[in-house]
Amino acid sequence: MATSDKLNTLGEKIAAELGEAVKSFAVAFGELSVNVQSDAIVRVLTYLRDDPNCRFVCFIDISGVDYPEREDRFDLVYHLLSPYRNLRVRVKIETDERTPIPSVIGVFPGANWYEREAFDLFGILFSDHPDLRRILTDYGFSGHPLRKDFPLTGHVEVRYDDEQKRVVYDKVKLTQEFRNFDYLSPWEGTEYLLPGDEKPGVKAK
Repeated sequence: MATSDKLNTLGEKIAAELGEAVKSFAVAFGELSVNVQSDAIVRVLTYLRDDPNCRFVCFIDISGVDYPEREDRFDLVYHLLSPYRNLRVRVKIETDERTPIPSVIGVFPGANWYEREAFDLFGILFSDHPDLRRILTDYGFSGHPLRKDFPLTGHVEVRYDDEQKRVVYDKVKLTQEFRNFDYLSPWEGTEYLLPGDEKPGVKAK
């Protein structure tokens, strides 16, 4: 049986076994993606780990995706591997900025730091997490850097002050000449044109 047929069969079985917890599933690029209800994530991952037809015992990672135009702006994506079946599964849920997602550390202890990373970089909340705090940014960091509405320059500059002998935070300062960005050119900020880099109505010197 082809891999895609195996995954379709598996997707149908998962949907039948878990009922309303599964919203939809699809097979693409040799992997099964299952969209589930956010409050059922612990039940779903436990089933995928323990069911003899699944045995997705290897937890790979958790990643986030930000869609600011949506009411539930975040996708939270769990990747699992079954070395027994030589198959992968992607489990996706949707959530907003305020609703905590049940932590899956009880199912896969390795999810601990990934959930902290999702909290740190996206602001996604997790209930029953034993230590939900920032993991990549500083404790006093403002905002969540992987959100689409986070400014590219950040909110503050961090530097070491030799006189004060400590790290200090300053407001972001952009030198004037670096504000003239030319997004249509690979040579941003230049005042001259290179041959082949002309725009309509402009000739290279």
